[in-house]
Amino acid sequence: MTTTPAPAAAPAPTLRSGTLGTADIAFFVVSAAAPLTVMAGVAPLGLLIGGIGAPAGYLVAGITLTIFAVGFTTMSRHVRNGGGFYAYISRGLGRPAGFGAALLALLGYLAMNIGVYGLLGSATHDTLLSLFDIDVPWPVIALLGVVVIWYGGFRSIDFGAKVLGVLLLGETAILFLLAVAVLARGGAHGLSLHSFAPGNLTTGGMPGVLSMAFAAFTGFESTVIYRREAKDADRTIPRATYAAVAFLGLFYTFIVWMIIQAFGDKEVIATAAKDPTGLFFSAITTYVGPWAADAMHVMIVTSLIASLLAFHNATNRYGLAMAEEGVLPRSLGRIHFRHHSPYIAGIAQSVLAVVVVAGFAAAGADPYTRLLLWVNTPGVLGLITLQLLAALAVPLFFRRITHGEGTLRTVVAPALATLLLGAALCLVIAHIDLLTGASDSVNLVLILLIPAVFVAGLGYALRVRSRRPHIYAAFAADPAEDPGARADSRNAGPADSVLSVTTP
Repeated sequence: MTTTPAPAAAPAPTLRSGTLGTADIAFFVVSAAAPLTVMAGVAPLGLLIGGIGAPAGYLVAGITLTIFAVGFTTMSRHVRNGGGFYAYISRGLGRPAGFGAALLALLGYLAMNIGVYGLLGSATHDTLLSLFDIDVPWPVIALLGVVVIWYGGFRSIDFGAKVLGVLLLGETAILFLLAVAVLARGGAHGLSLHSFAPGNLTTGGMPGVLSMAFAAFTGFESTVIYRREAKDADRTIPRATYAAVAFLGLFYTFIVWMIIQAFGDKEVIATAAKDPTGLFFSAITTYVGPWAADAMHVMIVTSLIASLLAFHNATNRYGLAMAEEGVLPRSLGRIHFRHHSPYIAGIAQSVLAVVVVAGFAAAGADPYTRLLLWVNTPGVLGLITLQLLAALAVPLFFRRITHGEGTLRTVVAPALATLLLGAALCLVIAHIDLLTGASDSVNLVLILLIPAVFVAGLGYALRVRSRRPHIYAAFAADPAEDPGARADSRNAGPADSVLSVTTP
């Protein structure tokens, strides 16, 4: 009697490899920064603090992060782990620092994502009320937003890239429309370059502008998280990183300079002081028409949706990578068989967002001054800290391997980036009240949360090294094949939760 052999088990689903090109990854990164929201909502405050020299602050931040990107993207060609920041830091500064960075990255991306639901609720409420006379409570809008973003993250990564491409095109187009109109009319009193005069770059308020400018780039480094889904990752990721930081730096600088020209060097500060949130809407009404101001209100909402979706996808991939490492529950590493998305990580993130939004709403907290500012600020601090640690890690990593990279990329640029990012972090901490509007005691708690989480990660590393040495030994190691070789570990035993790794 013959027996029919059992059919082979279907291979575990993986992320969809070879899907994202340079433009797709750049869309994720630039969308996360929410350019329209940064310009219309934050740039007027920068003008009030730093005067007409504010555009230079964004340019300086862009140059600093470009220098950081030199070493960061060079290292990306040698580190094929999908863990982004924590993998780079672990390979340069050691596994304990990598564990600390992993928890800090998770905090940073979750905070940057969940806090924005407060602004989504507030901005959408105001837009519906002013344009359609519909009054919807902000918590309802925010919770509906959680569902929409969850669905966008649940779908395939190429679906997300297409959505972000459309939304990003809309928000940048409305700002370019304003800029072209101002240029065509020669501004209020003719075009002026006084914003870049040395005297306007050294005012007492410029450190505050710089702290806000660095916050405006948050998330640009997430290009490396998409390595497993990128086409020709060694080329695509560096190109997307440089494209994103260059676009944001030049775009922010140009648009802030244009808003100054729209009112005039002397008049813009007085106008911003009277109505900072209405500065861009007033300008576009004057130079383009009331319909454009209405469109800008709507596109701020879509800008926030794009930012939320971009951060949601990035956070999902951090959760996936850490689950595959064995340092988070393995269930978070499950990938959907059809959409090839880390859907369990997406569900967990969305549930946490619901809990946080509902908690702030139940407490009667303001969605902007509390949910957005208090939750986002640790995210900004955490991600700048990770950039600093990654810059430190680059030269140490290249000292340990044989490579053909030049000294400029592996030593000089990372060393300069370390100094500049250290100064940027100090500026953000010194001017944290600009980001939070909170009391000194609240600000102290928000600041101390960063080292506390990092130290907790160090303690977790020691625990894992003692109790699960096989997990510790394989932490942040490269997969044997790239992309997608790291197996779905949900069914793995304790000795094989991380598969096919090379020695770091």
